[in-house]
Amino acid sequence: MLPIPTKKTLRFYLEDIENPIGKAFNLIIIFLILLSSAIFVAKTYSISEEVFLKLELINHLIFGFFAIEYLLRFWCAEQKIKFIFSFFSLIDLLAILPIFTDVLNISFILIIRCFLVLKLIRFLKFKIYIFNITTEDGRIFARILFTLFSIIFIFSGLIYQVEHPVNPESFKTFVDAVYFSVVTMTTVGFGDVIPISEKGRLLTVLMILTGISLIPYQLGDLIKQLIKTANKQEKVCSGCGFYCHDIDAKFCKICGTEL
Repeated sequence: MLPIPTKKTLRFYLEDIENPIGKAFNLIIIFLILLSSAIFVAKTYSISEEVFLKLELINHLIFGFFAIEYLLRFWCAEQKIKFIFSFFSLIDLLAILPIFTDVLNISFILIIRCFLVLKLIRFLKFKIYIFNITTEDGRIFARILFTLFSIIFIFSGLIYQVEHPVNPESFKTFVDAVYFSVVTMTTVGFGDVIPISEKGRLLTVLMILTGISLIPYQLGDLIKQLIKTANKQEKVCSGCGFYCHDIDAKFCKICGTEL
């Protein structure tokens, strides 16, 4: 009979990304997030009822898994109240709310399914670790890509769900919504796909404001980091692990170890 893990042990496996169990758990979560997002996109196309029902069943199983994950994290938390109102916990709770649409018949909750991608924020550090991104400018660039992906995916999902019922010719599928989001955020504005509802236009404004609030700030960090490291060389110090040194440096400026 397998021993029941303690709260401390379970919390370690949930949070640590370097041990094999923690790594496997994180990979499973990331896969399920991407799978659920792919199902969300697939359901915007014309598919048979049989395939639709199968996708819906898979989605329910995924959300059930996420609900169990949330309960496990809550059980392991030392400070329950602090956990409930923490940023990552609120994201996890928001992601599993669609489970209650069938139970409580609250159909408007379906609109937040696209927010599931925000769960990836918790695993951004893990993905940087998996892809061995060691430099600071690499980490900043990864955050910029993730921010762009999140903004486009979330607002495309929201706009599609708001506009498709009233404007199906322009917003036939999720890809039409992505096209609109990218064209809008890049300020090209072809005008061939436009929202006609008040909610759609409000979401468009929010998308633009979100983009100009988050992207330039992170690009500024990247530019500052590139300027800072322009005359540096990447050479890991055997003493302290510091990797960014002056080109002509012979000793580590942190610990004094010879390079």
